[in-house]
Amino acid sequence: MAPNRFCFKGAKRALPIVLGYVPIGFAYGVLAGKNGISEINTLLMSLVVFAGSAQFIAVGLFASGTGAAAVILTTFVVNLRHLLMAAALAPYLSGWKRRHLAFFSFQLTDESFALHSLKATELWERQAEALSLNITGQFSWVMGTVLGIVASGLIGDVKPLGLDYALAAMFIGLLVSQCKDKIRVITALVSGGIATALYLLGFHQFHIILATVLGASLGLGVERWIKH
Repeated sequence: MAPNRFCFKGAKRALPIVLGYVPIGFAYGVLAGKNGISEINTLLMSLVVFAGSAQFIAVGLFASGTGAAAVILTTFVVNLRHLLMAAALAPYLSGWKRRHLAFFSFQLTDESFALHSLKATELWERQAEALSLNITGQFSWVMGTVLGIVASGLIGDVKPLGLDYALAAMFIGLLVSQCKDKIRVITALVSGGIATALYLLGFHQFHIILATVLGASLGLGVERWIKH
């Protein structure tokens, strides 16, 4: 397959991410502007940091007067999950050059990880497609940020626009695309049920992580039991 087709296919696969990143990046740009962060620093965060949740957290911390050291430490902890995602894909990238690995890992996000996981065993031979998927994702995030910066002086509150739901909607879309068999459907439903129950019980900080671990463990156990 020709390299240009690889790039086109990667960009096409990134469409669900683009549909989520543009409005979320827009919301980030607006919020950053409303909280006194300069336009250049708002844009640089999307170019250099490129971490949606961490960027929103950083904006809130800066707005509350938190020092730089605390902001850096907080965003570092929030993004520790990227180590696990990178480790999960690393075995399938053994043939890549270091510069490509560095570029790939820099642009790896929760959403792109979900898409790469669907074709993890093919990553070693689909380098251009994988990189173009990541590039398309960040490009859409940066474009959303630029639009948000431009509109920050015109919009007072993003909530009436429903932009705060864009992130959840994007994750739902990615989840549905992965539910290709009964085991995955059951795993998704059980994980969602556990997360909801834990939240109602007061575990507001760790309910997602606990539900993910428990749901994934259950799904793995059921899959192994069926195969054996």
